Parts: sequence; C-alpha cells; structure tokens
Amino acid sequence: MHHEIQKMREIALVYLDRSGGLQKFVHDCKKYNDSKQSYAVYRFIISINPSDIAELDATLGNYILHNPIQAAQIFQSVCFVAVKTLSLIEQLQTEAQISVLLKPTHLPPLPSYVLSLSAFPFNHTSQRFYMSEGIAIAMGTVTKYTQGARFLCTEETCPFSEGFRYIRVHLPGATESATVRNDFVCSLCSSPLQEDMKFRVLGDKQIVEMIDAKVLNALKGYSNDKSHFRIQTFTVFLRDELANKMKIGNHYKIIGIPACVQNGLQATACIEVNSVQLCKPNGPSFVSDNFKYLLSLTSSSCWRFTAILANIFASQVVPPGTYNTLKLAILLSLVQTCEKENADYLDLLIVTSDTLVIDRLLNYSICLLPRGIRHPPSSEIFPSVSKDKHGTGSASIHACSAVLAKGGICYIGDLSSYKKDKLELLQSVLESRTTTVFIPGKKYGEEADQQVTISVQTNFWSFVDVDSSSKKHIQKDNFLIGQMDVSLIPPNLLDVFGLLIYREFPSCRPSSLVHHILKKAINPEAMLYKVSQQFRMQDYEEFILFAKNLHVELSSEAENLIQGYYLASRRVRRDSIHGSTLSASALKILISLSKAHTKLSLRKKVLEEDALIAILLLESSLTLKHGKSPLCIAPNPVFPFDLSDENSLQQRDSYLMQCHHQLLKFIGAYGPGIHTNANEE
Repeated sequence: MHHEIQKMREIALVYLDRSGGLQKFVHDCKKYNDSKQSYAVYRFIISINPSDIAELDATLGNYILHNPIQAAQIFQSVCFVAVKTLSLIEQLQTEAQISVLLKPTHLPPLPSYVLSLSAFPFNHTSQRFYMSEGIAIAMGTVTKYTQGARFLCTEETCPFSEGFRYIRVHLPGATESATVRNDFVCSLCSSPLQEDMKFRVLGDKQIVEMIDAKVLNALKGYSNDKSHFRIQTFTVFLRDELANKMKIGNHYKIIGIPACVQNGLQATACIEVNSVQLCKPNGPSFVSDNFKYLLSLTSSSCWRFTAILANIFASQVVPPGTYNTLKLAILLSLVQTCEKENADYLDLLIVTSDTLVIDRLLNYSICLLPRGIRHPPSSEIFPSVSKDKHGTGSASIHACSAVLAKGGICYIGDLSSYKKDKLELLQSVLESRTTTVFIPGKKYGEEADQQVTISVQTNFWSFVDVDSSSKKHIQKDNFLIGQMDVSLIPPNLLDVFGLLIYREFPSCRPSSLVHHILKKAINPEAMLYKVSQQFRMQDYEEFILFAKNLHVELSSEAENLIQGYYLASRRVRRDSIHGSTLSASALKILISLSKAHTKLSLRKKVLEEDALIAILLLESSLTLKHGKSPLCIAPNPVFPFDLSDENSLQQRDSYLMQCHHQLLKFIGAYGPGIHTNANEE
C-alpha cells in the first residue's frame, strides 16, 4: 500500500507540473512567505481535471473521485515536500499545517455521480464527489467558522507542549465542535490538549437551502405532467471563496461531498460544495413546421401572423376567437421575459367579472414557461427573513413566489384580495424591480442591522374582479368617457402595471363559451378544435422560448412614432392640479410592447407596424384609467371584429392603416412644436 501511495504522489507532482498547478502553488506560497506571519494552517486550492488526471494515471484519478479526503492528503504530502525543497515558506514547520482543497472542474457524466434528493437511495455516507443541481430558495448571512486551529499539550515537560504537532483542520461535514473542543488528549503523555487561540484561523461560511428544479412544475397552476415525484430541500455549505457566490432564486449546478450534520436530535443531509456553476437555460433553436408555414402564409402583412396566433391561442381553455386582445397581451408578456438586469418588463392587470375563465386562461399560459409561478395565497410574494434552522442563530432569507419566477411570470391572482401594505410593497417592486429585506442585528446575533437588496426579474400578472370592486366601494358618478371604476386599486399601482385590460365580451355568441366549458367539464382531455391538434401546447412552449431569446432593435421610424405619441399624449392627458396624468413609465411600456410584438412576429427590427399595435394597446389601457383622449380609438382597437377568414384579415389590415393615419394626425396636432392650451380639451 505504501508503494502505491508513493507512486500516486509522484503522479500528482507530474500532474501539477503539467497542468500549471505547481506554478500557481509557488505563487500562493510567495504570498504567505512575504507576510512573514506564522499561521497554524496554510490553505491551498488545487484545481483538478478528472479527465486529464485519469489519462495520466487511472488509479490516482479513481482515488480522487471516490476518496477525495484521502486524495487531498497525497497532494498535501507533495506540497509539503515542495515547500521544504524549494524553501517556499520559512515559517512552515510540519506537514499537518498544510490544508489542501481539491476542486474538480467537472465529474464524469454518469448517473452514479449525480445526487438527487428526489431519487432513492440517497447515499450520504460515501464521502466522495457528487454533482447536483437545484434552485437556491433560502440563503443565510455569511458567518465565521474555524478553518484550522493549533493545540498544545498542557504538560510543560512534554515535547508537544510547543511546535505545530497538533493541528485541527475542518473536514467536509464536520461541525464546529468536531474541529475545536476541549476533550482532546496528547498521544504521547495523555495530558489534555489546550488550543492556542492566537493561531486560530477563521473562514467565511454560508448556509444555502436548495431544491430540485422539478419544484417549478409543482408551483404551476396547471400542468399536463401527470408524474408524481418527491421534493425535498437540501442544505449546502459555501465556505471561504464560495461565500456569496450564489444568488437567491438562481439555478445552479454544484460539485461537492455529501455529509450528515447532527444538530441535537436531528440529522440533516447536506453537501459541502467545492464548485458552483450557474445554469442558464438555452431556448430551442427552432419553431414547429406549422408555425413556419403560418408565418409564410401571412408574410404579406406585419399584423396577420400575431393576429392569428392570438385568435387560436389557448384553444384548450377558451374557444378560438374569444378574448383575442387579452390573449395577444398574454403572448406579448410571455415573450418579454428574461433574466437580464434592466430588462423590458410587461406586467398585466385584467379587469373582469369572468374570474373563473380568466383564472384558467392565465393558469394555462404560465405553464408555457419554465418559470411560470402561481402564487399561493398562504405564502409571501416577496422574500422574507427568519432564523436559520441549523442552530446558528443567524438570519436566513427565503425566496418567495416573485424570486422563484425569475425570468418568467409570477401570477398573483385577484389583486383585490390583498391588503394595503402588500399593495404598497407590490407598487414599490414594480417601480424599482428590487425588494429590500431588513435584518435586525440584535435579533440575529449581529452587531449592526443589515439591508439586503434583491432584484426581482419577473413579469407580474393579476386580475381585479369588478363585481367584488362594486360591492366594496361606492362607485363615483363623475366618470370621463371610456373610464372604468377601478377605485379598489390605488391609482399609483395602476400606473406601474404595464397594461390594464378590460376582459372584452366574447365576440362570438356567448353560447360557444358555455358549450366549450361544459364539454371540457365532461371530458377534460378532449380536443374540441382542429387548431388544438395543429398547434399543441408543446409547440407554443418551443415558439415562446425561441421568440423570447430574439434580440430586437428599434428602427428610427418606430422610435419617432413612439416618441411623437408619448409627447402628444402627455400634452392632452393632463389636469390643472396634477399636470400630466401620463406616467413617466409609459414610454418604457411602449418600447417593451413594440419589442414584444416584434419578437412575436419572429423579426429582429421593430417597425412602425409594431409600434402602432403597442400604441393602440396602451391607449386602450389609458382610456380605461383616465377616459378618452382626442385620439379617440375604438373600444377594442386591436381586434375590432371577428377573424373568420381571409377577408376579415384584409379588413383588419385596412382598419389598422386608418388607425396609423389617424395617429399621425394626432401627433401632428398635439406633438412637439405644436403649442396648445392645456385646458382646451
């Protein structure tokens, strides 16, 4: 056995030399040596490529993968010999003072190296490297732990009463009491050992709760997936350079060593992490042939493809041709989702009395995204803080619906069911796209209070039940033409929602909706329409994932049209007390809507046609909030009549061209350079 160990040491030295690890080790030693300070433990990180080292020597490669703690001792011996031979650290006295952390770049892509708490058996006793992935749903604050400590024999005549014979170093899965406690005895004279506090080495530690990404399927309001699975959180420890490497709500792939940590009578399965890698979802590089064929058929108009998409969308939930404006807004919001900072968000607020149908439609729609979350009323929308359950007494921040929906949709249900403080918090988040968690220092054992700011990168969907609104509030009498009573919702909150949509009455006969609901109640799996077979839910999922990843740019013509409408609207929508009733966020919403329509059309350049749809949708929303303007659009401007055949599509194109001409006249009359009396209108 000694011969094999010696051979592996030689191979380890060769690998360090060839991989550049030896050069890095020498550089790290120079830092320690230059400090002229004596440490109990000298810590070194060695990057290991399992493929390269297995080619060099299969025995050592296997040893590193399956006995990483023992393998670290081999590299520890090599490093100690290198330090002494090359005189790299003058202060170093014993091999025990060197602590080596092996960091594999990857693991073999085999099932035996994948660890999942949703699968059995969970072998937490084999202390070898595993790969796992999941979403960070709770994060503790960074605290200190003992990285290493020096102990001395209390018997003064004992040779081990000085020097660096007894060095305790943290091992994966070890608790603080395993590294530092007062019942150690000298191996030479059996006298008690006492820690030399001057040489204690502290490191950073952060506890993170992760959960299998399958949990996202469980948090959707509706799913075709009938499989059953077990979901449980697992604890990961991030130490030293890995502390704060994770962000709450993100999806990560980790490599680490599983362990079982005892906390009183409870045992917790955990993973000591060696490396962290952010998982970024890659959208499909294709759309289905049926969508391609539909795009080619409608290539003569920039409006027809998206009109037909909205017309046939969600035919499993509502009949084709119903709720077209709402379905178009849903599709626009779906393609305007991403995890980038300062993204173009598109939030929807629907005013309706058909809460059951709207709820089903929104539930169906969020399932088209990997991160579509239906917020359960019993939990919090935004992150909250509580005491860490592992007995440290520190604070732990918990991700809630809005953070778990990162890069997707957070559907928060009926807005009128929330109290005033929740609505104010929602307004603040919609304005800044961040939320702040306050951590009182006294409560969580810290010297000072902390404030942690968390970005919220998601679109919010909600609805308001007009019947509920009319019961709870006395309606006003002084409505402007086209204005709705939404007094249940604070005006400032209405302004920060991208679109306010009134659920239009089904343009086809109401009996078709009733007929659809009854048939689906009898046979939920039934395909009632041919388009449901031609354009399946999976096809829409692939289409949206492809469209949302398109990078689009504004053309100068579209930009001029948007700016002209925005400035003209600010002039005509104003009162003598508050000034302009058009919020500053309206320009961002217009740009977001225009880009979304371009993506939905599978183009990369925002045209005037896209800007026109955006303007009509926003103008319709503003009319519901503040009443009609001199632009004077129709009640349902984007879908003024049924789309039943080629002629109806042609008729809609002609109508939209008239709207474009009317918009240009409006901009010419009230846009920049035109001086009008603000009180004339």
